Amino acid sequence: MKKSRIVIVAVVVSFIAATACFAANAHMGTWKLNEAKSKVPAGMGKNSTVTYAEEGDKIKVTIDGTDRSGKAFQSVWLGRFDGKAYPVKNNPSYNAVGYRVINDHTNAIQALKDGKLVWSGTITVSKDGKSRTVNIHGIDANGKKFSGKAIYDKA
Repeated sequence: MKKSRIVIVAVVVSFIAATACFAANAHMGTWKLNEAKSKVPAGMGKNSTVTYAEEGDKIKVTIDGTDRSGKAFQSVWLGRFDGKAYPVKNNPSYNAVGYRVINDHTNAIQALKDGKLVWSGTITVSKDGKSRTVNIHGIDANGKKFSGKAIYDKA
């Protein structure tokens, strides 16, 4: 009786571990901007490298880029993909971001500055996991609508 319970528990634990391995988040890892394939709106900075990493029960997103004047920056976001806005440190364009899971490969994103929506869009990782596409749209400081598309390759 004890042996069969031990075997059952071992099988269940193995199944859970295998499921966790295959359910890895497609967004995790380091992504490099492919400028040739991207269409960054005029007057916006560029996120050259974006890294997603698990940190405890949260996700840490580190961005290395340049602002609209070409000055380098590194910003960090730490939060959950639950649709709530979490603070961003050291980003010249926005100070909070909310990510929401749409499906296994796509997240919705909203960037806010002092509680006001700056831009929103989607981030989609390709089925093969080798690239990600960020589509955004918003209204700039002058009230003009903009949209853009950034393509990243897995580093």
